[in-house]
Amino acid sequence: MTQTTNRYRDQVGLECSGAHPDALDAYHRALRAFHCYQGDPVALLAPALEAHPAFAMGRVLHAWLHALSTEPAAPAVVEADCNLLQQLALNARETMHLQALTCFNQGRWQMAGRHLEDLSLQWPRDALALQAGHLIDFLRGDSRMLRDRIGRVLAAWPDAEAGSHAVLGMWAFGLEECGQYDLAERAARRALDLEPADAWAHHAMAHIFEMQGRPADGSRWMRSREAFWNDNHFLAIHNAWHWALFELAQGNTAEALRLYDERVRASRSTLMVDLVDASAMLWRLQFLGVPVGDRWESLADDWTAQAVPGLYAFNDFHAMLAWVGSGRIEQARQWLEAQGSDAAPGDQAALARQVGLPLLESVADRHECRHQEALEKLRRLRPLVWRMGGSHAQRDLVDLLMMDAALDTSDPPLARGLVAERLSARPLDPFGRHARTRLSAMVSAPPQESDLQAAVA
Repeated sequence: MTQTTNRYRDQVGLECSGAHPDALDAYHRALRAFHCYQGDPVALLAPALEAHPAFAMGRVLHAWLHALSTEPAAPAVVEADCNLLQQLALNARETMHLQALTCFNQGRWQMAGRHLEDLSLQWPRDALALQAGHLIDFLRGDSRMLRDRIGRVLAAWPDAEAGSHAVLGMWAFGLEECGQYDLAERAARRALDLEPADAWAHHAMAHIFEMQGRPADGSRWMRSREAFWNDNHFLAIHNAWHWALFELAQGNTAEALRLYDERVRASRSTLMVDLVDASAMLWRLQFLGVPVGDRWESLADDWTAQAVPGLYAFNDFHAMLAWVGSGRIEQARQWLEAQGSDAAPGDQAALARQVGLPLLESVADRHECRHQEALEKLRRLRPLVWRMGGSHAQRDLVDLLMMDAALDTSDPPLARGLVAERLSARPLDPFGRHARTRLSAMVSAPPQESDLQAAVA
């Protein structure tokens, strides 16, 4: 690192206001931990912020680590960090980070991503801006920007550059979400050659196997490289969730349930990302007829202990599954009410009203046997649900919900079409095959009294 006009530069040559060699060393270690989703980057950063409170990029990193977590306590931390940053003499790049953080904390996630997009065009080697922008694109379900935000700057990141593995891992995930699986796999493997502990690149590989219908390859991959992504990694539970999906796809429901118990839920983590995975896996197991016992109860207990409704519709949807699964109808009603506030500002609040509310209503409708109402809502939402965020693999749950609802209505043609649609794309898909069995029983069963009455009416 060098010093210019009383300012230090980071490991890729970008000026950092208020820095010091010790502070920059802590920043680099914390940034690497963030890149790899390994360890505790907040703890790594804390001594530097205490010793050098004017170190702007340290404070920026601290704020992004909290903001992107979507944890209920995060907005207060980010607001405090932004207030401190406003008191510092920031350079132009740091000021753009502050603008993006402020927008994100106000629920204006699209504008936050736009500020980081402009920042990356001017300073393509700001790895923190790239990663924060990439995660905002993920939270917003913006597949195109997941790829293109990174593709614009690849030329600035030769393999020898510190952090290049993270850029490649992000590019791999963006390529995967855009359906460019072969190129995505090459990028992910290249990232892992550079840094075997990059859990995001492992995560990209898991998505590639999932979307290509290669569950046996996925299981072998996760098992053979488990030490790289499961040891003190933030994504350990999420990658274990992917592993369980691979087992389900091969018909190994007992093994998927074991992974749920021993990996996904063993620690009883109350982080939002981990609770989301638990709800999503438990619902899939239940769809396939696997007895889940009292697992919904313990999961709902942990959602209750941690979650706050109305912060992020994607999280709220998965909380709703837990409320319904455990029969906690009063909590389900509270979550519905939180989606419909007209007073809340920002694009995320508008999204909750437009997409989150009807999606959560469809889950409640299913629980109360209003299958047709649920189906109508899900059919309207299907083209829009990407706006809720997450990945294709995660949002597939909405397709399963719609197929499940169709199987419970008096609409065999739609149910037949949805089952055929799924099996034509994935002939061995266990959810489609299970649904086909249910469909066969439904169309061959004698008409029920309610069906005859409807026909006469």
